[in-house]
Amino acid sequence: MGGDSTILDKMQAKFTVDAGQVFIDDGFVGSPLFEAKAKGESGPASFVLGWTHEEVLTEIASKFISSYKDLPFAAYQIQTKFRNEPRAKSGLLRGREFMMKDLYSFHASEEDFERYYKVVADSYHKIFRRCGLAAYYTLAPGGDFTVKKTHEFQVVSDVGEDVIYLCKKCDYAENSEISKLKAGAKCPKCGGAVAKEKAIEVGNIFPLGTKYSDALGLGFLNAEGKREPVIMGSYGIGVGRLMGTAVEVFHDERGIIWPEAIAPMRVHLLHLGKDDGERADDLYSALQKRGIEVLYDDRKDKSAGEKFAEADLLGLPWRAVISERNEGKIELKRRGEKEARLVEERELFDLLSAKNSV
Repeated sequence: MGGDSTILDKMQAKFTVDAGQVFIDDGFVGSPLFEAKAKGESGPASFVLGWTHEEVLTEIASKFISSYKDLPFAAYQIQTKFRNEPRAKSGLLRGREFMMKDLYSFHASEEDFERYYKVVADSYHKIFRRCGLAAYYTLAPGGDFTVKKTHEFQVVSDVGEDVIYLCKKCDYAENSEISKLKAGAKCPKCGGAVAKEKAIEVGNIFPLGTKYSDALGLGFLNAEGKREPVIMGSYGIGVGRLMGTAVEVFHDERGIIWPEAIAPMRVHLLHLGKDDGERADDLYSALQKRGIEVLYDDRKDKSAGEKFAEADLLGLPWRAVISERNEGKIELKRRGEKEARLVEERELFDLLSAKNSV
């Protein structure tokens, strides 16, 4: 399922959005901003929809930071962003409206910033590993945010729009936009062979320096009473893109295979046949009471084949089937495995309650 057409392109439903009281202009060529104005309003746009939030968080931080004793300081948010993306495509992988997890940090010294930068990098690696993704820590350009080099977390995929040069021996990677490496060259870190790969960026971290604190007047008094600008960092994970990347990496010809850590629900419960409906209802209630997230398919107008096909398409980690053919037991199957097994309710609860790693 590689090439220009992704699995999300093929599965994405058609929908219509009512813009309500505002409408969105495309803005000028090359601008990341969406300009917005009220219906009927003429002239320049009244406001723009946020494409990033460094300025806003810098202003908020100014309410909490006045002395070196207030630092370091960090704040995060999960927020919708809008960008005038000229290449919107591939479902969640590249859109004009998307969900981001942003973290912003504020420091009294470059040394403290560098310490925190490493802490965030390690934390992001843990997050991506929990999601089942091998994300390579990739040297990258700063773009609009900083003149310094930054770092991206890139997942190798045939549908990726970025190109990275990657050493499979030590995992050192560089974005092609700043790299002088070539395929087959020696890794500057370990001497291993470098490969050229397509990849999807799922996260990034930026050393902002004093760009925003200088512009917005964010400073602090040091121990000697002298005012200094705050040193800042910015760190982001594209929540929607992360899910889209997981779908591109974890699927087969039948549909999605969700990693357990980010699956929308843990188990897909299917009731087949005309009998055992009450038993299936009771099992659904019992799973909910135990805090096990469950999607219950009790439709009576769908065949067993249709229900199985849709369960594979949605790709929840487990499928549990109640049917009179199972002699009082529950047919349990993990998505991605070929064989199902018959279990008692107690074993089902134990398996689904376990904190299985991805």
